[in-house]
Amino acid sequence: MATATGTVKSRERLVTTLNHKQPDRIPIDFGGTGVTGIHASCVAELRDYYGLEKRPVRIHEPFQMLGLVEEDLREAMGLDVVGVFPRGTMFGFPADEWKSWRFNGLEVLVPGRFNVTTDTKGDTLIYPDGDTSVPPSGRMPQGGYFFDCIIRQEPFDEEKLNPEDNLEEYSPVSQEDLDHLARATQAAAATGQGVIASLGGTGLGDIAFVPGPSLKHPRGIRDVTEWYISTSSRQDYVHKVFERQCEIAIQNLERVAAAMSDRVQAVFLCGTDFGTQTSAFCSVKTFRNLYFPYYKLLCDWIHAHTGWKVFKHSCGAVSKFVPSFIEAGIDILNPVQCSATGMEPEQLKANFGDQIVFWGGGVDTQRVLPFATPAEVREQVLRRCEIFAPGGGFVFNTIHNVQAQTPVENIVAMLDAVHEFNGRK
Repeated sequence: MATATGTVKSRERLVTTLNHKQPDRIPIDFGGTGVTGIHASCVAELRDYYGLEKRPVRIHEPFQMLGLVEEDLREAMGLDVVGVFPRGTMFGFPADEWKSWRFNGLEVLVPGRFNVTTDTKGDTLIYPDGDTSVPPSGRMPQGGYFFDCIIRQEPFDEEKLNPEDNLEEYSPVSQEDLDHLARATQAAAATGQGVIASLGGTGLGDIAFVPGPSLKHPRGIRDVTEWYISTSSRQDYVHKVFERQCEIAIQNLERVAAAMSDRVQAVFLCGTDFGTQTSAFCSVKTFRNLYFPYYKLLCDWIHAHTGWKVFKHSCGAVSKFVPSFIEAGIDILNPVQCSATGMEPEQLKANFGDQIVFWGGGVDTQRVLPFATPAEVREQVLRRCEIFAPGGGFVFNTIHNVQAQTPVENIVAMLDAVHEFNGRK
């Protein structure tokens, strides 16, 4: 079992590395966000491996079926970061009033309004806000491990497009949601670990949200392909969506910042992907015209009014965007997909290591972690630590979430390798 890190030392370790200073050890995050998490099946296996109390894993993020990494498991894994999540899930219902559910032979706990049906193909359908009287908004194929959005694009008149239709899910934060964030942040800070908060409402063009999985009857441009077309051919429309979204977000941030106070070290801003495995979804010119002004607006507000560092997730080959990310005020890049074109870890560290924190990149989750031997996992982890650790600015995590069917022996080999490297200090 790993040495417990759930003390104030963990928070200091995270703060030190976020400020590009050398910490005593590399801080480790698993479960702090919806893009640095662990599939519920792997959480269950890790609990068994470490001999923890046998109880069903809570699915706190049902879209990707991520399992809650609870305090006893964080201690066993030797983690340094704890996450704060919004009250609502991606399907619109809150993560509360837990009930039992079984999929692929695993008993888990799901939110009370996690309501599903099975279609004639054996696929599992899930419903926005748990309302089975409306069309489903997510599908898990038979034998699958997570949900995909169902596109429910209504016909629209090109001459009558209304940006408000693409803003239906963005609204003033409720007192109930503020109270939840205040309680969750206080509980997270009490662990002594570093705290990262996912607040919602700042995901500019995040393709996971474009289909409106939380909405019963989404309006506007809700087809993924149509949205990508819009970022080229309907930029005036997208600008209006982003402008209003930022207005709402800043009004909410004012209230959220007061509720969470100084207990948070980092906030998840946006998960919009700009890179593919070998290329990009847009040019740097398009990024700077369409996205950059709004990222800067949000980052400037956060830095002017809080001590939070800003966390940006973008998969793929994004090295050409990193200078613009930095200029916009983004402090942290995730998942650091080192297998993508132009994302060699040595070059990323050399070119940007003193300007942006790499939160991820610790091991490849496409080929190495799920399919290599434990010895090969250890070798890659140690090498990535050697590259990214010097001078701080590195929080260990995989490249995106740990996926279902990843051998628990490989996950443990990964963790042991980080602790082995940390022991060298």
